[in-house]
Amino acid sequence: MKKPFICEIIDKMPLAGDTFDMVVDFPESCSAGQFIHVLCGDGVLLRRPISICDAGKGWMRFVFAVRGEGTKRLAQHKIGDRLDILGPLGNSFDISKKGEGTSIVLGGGIGIFPLYFLSKALGGSTEAILGFRSKNLVIMEDEFEKVCSKTHIATDDGSYGTHGLVTDVLTERLKHGDVSSIYVCGPTPMMRAVKKIAADNNIFCQLSLEERMGCGIGACAVCVCKSQGEYLKICQNGPVFDAQEVDFDE
Repeated sequence: MKKPFICEIIDKMPLAGDTFDMVVDFPESCSAGQFIHVLCGDGVLLRRPISICDAGKGWMRFVFAVRGEGTKRLAQHKIGDRLDILGPLGNSFDISKKGEGTSIVLGGGIGIFPLYFLSKALGGSTEAILGFRSKNLVIMEDEFEKVCSKTHIATDDGSYGTHGLVTDVLTERLKHGDVSSIYVCGPTPMMRAVKKIAADNNIFCQLSLEERMGCGIGACAVCVCKSQGEYLKICQNGPVFDAQEVDFDE
């Protein structure tokens, strides 16, 4: 069984709203799409699953939004503090199937974070389509622009970029052809819609599912998704799945 690491926070900065960016020292190599399970602090018993945003030799970066007591406590940690981290966990995106055309990474809200690491791994002709509620919540745009050939921003209220959904931007982009793969992370309705778009256009597509987890290692069966008539554990069989494997409830 994988043992947790005690990792020192070597960098921390607030981003838009209640979102925080942390870098810790980390001894193991990571792949795009994997996640960590973090013990957030005193008084919070269960770990929290967080996607890996970036990683290199001896370090790992993750970005998270405060959504409850656990992440609130995690956000209170300072540079120099130590975190109990289990990981890296789960599988990763399959970049070997990206094809010779353009790869699209598509995310909404906190779903964009693992896509940055993925964009760096994909290289070449990769375009990002990122969705936010409004202009003041747009984050990491400049970072995606440095690693992607093009970055598209959509906002729900039209205050920045395209007024509408990321699926609207994707549909328009597909009219120009050349897209060979789509990688997605974000809200379930968005992933359900992208799954259908990819299938209708015969494009390889993978989804990174986000779910509350108990153990993070497949022992408790708290996090499951329906797949071709059976239930798979997201932490163990995922979090990345081929889109056609996932059965979304209609």
